[in-house]
Amino acid sequence: MHEIRKTSPRRRVSSLLATTLAAGLATLSAGCFQQILLLGYLIAGPPSIEPPFEIMTKESLTDKNVTVAVVCVVPKEVEFLSTVKIDQEIARYVSHRLAVKKIEVVTPDRVRRWLIQNPEWIKPDEIGKYFKTTYVIFIDVQDFNLYEKSSQTIFRGRAEVNVEVWKMDDDGEGDKIFSQRLTSQYPLAVGKPVTSITYTIFQRKYLARLSEEIGRMFYEHYNGDDMIDVM
Repeated sequence: MHEIRKTSPRRRVSSLLATTLAAGLATLSAGCFQQILLLGYLIAGPPSIEPPFEIMTKESLTDKNVTVAVVCVVPKEVEFLSTVKIDQEIARYVSHRLAVKKIEVVTPDRVRRWLIQNPEWIKPDEIGKYFKTTYVIFIDVQDFNLYEKSSQTIFRGRAEVNVEVWKMDDDGEGDKIFSQRLTSQYPLAVGKPVTSITYTIFQRKYLARLSEEIGRMFYEHYNGDDMIDVM
């Protein structure tokens, strides 16, 4: 039986405020209406966006007693495009994002050790069975690059990623219950000249950005969160 999820205080305040505003719209002038909207934004914060995973599955990674393992795979050609192990770094960054949101995640180092010891693994649910997790998040990176297309002088992170969630049952078997493709690009506006930032720092920035985009599939975020990422 699923636990009954409680509405967050922020959502309750936003909902109440929206209802109150709607009731008085007909009597407000345009100037007053704009002032009320601004006041509502300051009090309740920007409108929240529900994560796709929760919308599609009616489940949540934040439910009680839920545990998650994160695993990432990349093609061989992608491995040579970076100074770090992209699969390990993405798994580590995403795990950290989820942990910050109070989601219980298997330590990335433990997952990595299992992958090294079991190189012939085939399905993500093998990982879930070993660690006895509720879900396995499987991140399939199909393309990854830190440069603008056809340029080695402009940094612009780009990635094509497919994210799946496998749900484990009591017998240690898993079923894929969620799949979503992500096309990522950072910075959002224009690229960054290589003379203005080091390769290592930009790589860290993009891994942080990509992990946030993946993480948003599983936790609530807000309109306007991307404003600082135009860089």
